[in-house]
Amino acid sequence: MKKYKWIIGLSIVVCLSLFVRYGLKFYNKSQQKRVKSKFVFTDLINLGCTSVKNQGASNTCWSYTGNSFLESEMIRMGKKTIEISQIYTARQAYLEKARTFVRLHGGLSMKEGGQLHDVLNTYRKYGAMPRSAYSGLRGKATYNDFRELTPALNTMLKVLVKNKRLTSNWERAYIATLDAYLGELPAQFNYEGKMYTPRTFADQLIGINPDDYVGLASVTDQSYYKPFVLLVPDNWSFDRFYNVQMEDLTTVIDQALKTGFTVAWTTDVSDPGFSWNYGIAYVPEKSIDQMTAEEKDAMFVKPQREKRVSAAERQAAFDNWETTDDHAMHIIGLAKDQQGKEYYRVKNSWGKSNEYRGYLYVSKEFVRFKTLTLILHKAGLSPDFRLKLGLS
Repeated sequence: MKKYKWIIGLSIVVCLSLFVRYGLKFYNKSQQKRVKSKFVFTDLINLGCTSVKNQGASNTCWSYTGNSFLESEMIRMGKKTIEISQIYTARQAYLEKARTFVRLHGGLSMKEGGQLHDVLNTYRKYGAMPRSAYSGLRGKATYNDFRELTPALNTMLKVLVKNKRLTSNWERAYIATLDAYLGELPAQFNYEGKMYTPRTFADQLIGINPDDYVGLASVTDQSYYKPFVLLVPDNWSFDRFYNVQMEDLTTVIDQALKTGFTVAWTTDVSDPGFSWNYGIAYVPEKSIDQMTAEEKDAMFVKPQREKRVSAAERQAAFDNWETTDDHAMHIIGLAKDQQGKEYYRVKNSWGKSNEYRGYLYVSKEFVRFKTLTLILHKAGLSPDFRLKLGLS
């Protein structure tokens, strides 16, 4: 034991030094007082949506956003507002993803992420549930936490494909693990005094047609206005999106909002021009390494000049992984700042801890630069644009 004492001692010294170097730096940074925002926004369009949610310690933004989008669709159609269970959707999508993983002999990313069409696909196959009937919370938990669940599920699947011979019970074992962490799924449930199944609840109360929705993306290496498979890890179902030009992205969103349709959006939130705390996203005119300390401090305090991005620059950022499929959010409105510049009003699923109580204002240039995909009702497209896509 004595011969290991020096190793233990050295480890303690290293840990302490790392804390001093990084931990205290983080602590001090977190204690710094944030400069008060000088942005003044005036809402131009503010469409109906449900309250801001918090996805907790789960990478299920796609389900929170997709279901927020469906809730807004119900509002648009004049239906009674219902809070849809995000975890029911995620759970059923994870089962479908596991089946695909096994069929591909393990050749699939099994992270918690997904794409917005997963919500529509799950709705089509499994229906939906209200959050009051299935929250995925066990015991005294108040937020979703998948930090044990996901490794447990993935370990099971890796063992399965490594053995190269499936047992007939693997799905039952997988479902039992979901049950243990999220709770068993009720075959029927009571909602406002009436019994439903997930299918009857979706059909009778939500009442959307998944085939009425269209997915858009923008790349330069595919034919425009034709469907293609977007090659990002979270598109595990290999769904297709219509390829549109970069400028079409904001044209489509503007048209949808003006005619009463919200838009579900996936994007990259690791970009330096995105600030959750300030609730602002834009494309800085200068790169971060060219900014002075004062310019960095002022980045999100007041309106700044933006860089105009070309389609070639957008594609290059996607190809070299500067733009990644990080996050999904819900575009519910349009606003302008005090200088008259327009931004989209965006609902997030990280709670209400930022400047705008869970919402952000995102510049149109940021959307053109950093959008991965859009999902919207095809009636939100202009007749000419539907014709370009060959949609009826």
